[in-house]
Amino acid sequence: MINNRDKLIVRELAKKYMSLVCTERQERMLARFLDTNDLRATRPPVILAEIPWYQMNMNGELDCVCEDERARRVEYHFRTAIFYMTHFAADNTYLPEFRVRRAISSSGIGIEYETLDLKRTDSVNNIVSREFRDVLEDESALEKMHDPVFTLHPEKDAAEMEFYTELLGDSIPIRLYGFDYFYYAPWDKITRLRGVEPILMDMYDRPEYLHEIIQKFTSAAHAELDFVEQNLEIVRGNSLHCTPSPITVEEGKGLKSTWCRSMAQSFGVISPAMFKEFELDYLLSVAERFAYTYYGCCEPLDDKIEVLRQIPNLRKIGCSPWAKVESCAEQIGGNYVLSRKPNPANVAICTDPELIKRETEETVKACLAHSCPYDIVLKDISTVSHRPENLIVWAQTVNDVLDQYYDKR
Repeated sequence: MINNRDKLIVRELAKKYMSLVCTERQERMLARFLDTNDLRATRPPVILAEIPWYQMNMNGELDCVCEDERARRVEYHFRTAIFYMTHFAADNTYLPEFRVRRAISSSGIGIEYETLDLKRTDSVNNIVSREFRDVLEDESALEKMHDPVFTLHPEKDAAEMEFYTELLGDSIPIRLYGFDYFYYAPWDKITRLRGVEPILMDMYDRPEYLHEIIQKFTSAAHAELDFVEQNLEIVRGNSLHCTPSPITVEEGKGLKSTWCRSMAQSFGVISPAMFKEFELDYLLSVAERFAYTYYGCCEPLDDKIEVLRQIPNLRKIGCSPWAKVESCAEQIGGNYVLSRKPNPANVAICTDPELIKRETEETVKACLAHSCPYDIVLKDISTVSHRPENLIVWAQTVNDVLDQYYDKR
């Protein structure tokens, strides 16, 4: 049973959330994303993602008071969303509904990470430093690997929906869903199993072994996507990693109505030829199952854009803080969206508006010069030193710069 006080608290927050979501401003931001992702010239969306929310409690706005643990999680969900829409001059879009993900279990792939050591900067931050044991040192490890098997749990879905319906009442529509987009980064996983340096050495010493490993992960990805297509409703999402990404593709078309998000962050130092051999040649069969592909995260891709053009549905390319934005914009032109990732170190201690202005102007001028559609995504924010104003100032400064080149928000 949920006590009436918890219901009242959560329902009032849900109503406030809906009053902020169901507005012309949200519609304008949604249209901006649609235009950008359709390669139309428009004011670029500005996004804040991966925020250290435990450092953002300003004036007690994120204090949770519900007694029930699950009710507190819902309360926190609404409080952070309301905080975002209230304080940040940014364009993240929010859905006019509360989504409940279906209960699905996986058998795994037969091999798991083994942590040898872990170091933290504090007890709360989920950003930690880990040392992993090499569990893929020899070929015998591959014998343990298999495609994952997934199992639906409709009884858990029913129980979850019953709980959230009782908690939220008619304050917000509730939707049970199974899948919105695919996050695919096999090499990021393999580095935790094998290690970055051994993988780079293997490219020279044991390339056949690396091919066997990535073949296993590619097979596992297709097994997961087969399950999704056969069993799950695919809905349009707004939480594609680092970028809310509504698309104009009609819902109900399976994976062809959504995005594949991929990267190989440890491959920033290898040649385009090796990138094609060990990453792209395997990614293609996965990516082609989707409507669009968004490639790149923290790795610089200046020297790999020509190779990436081989992805037939490529729509967005990440331009990290370590990439040359002028070079990226020139190569991308009007063919794809350039997703610019400013340096999160610039908000870690304090925010210097002049530095943010220069950083933003560099991106704006490069993209305008080459007619390149783009967005600006501040992400991987591991700390703001418990200064919420760092992000508030960052977002306002970026938009002040954009106001000089585009119509107002």
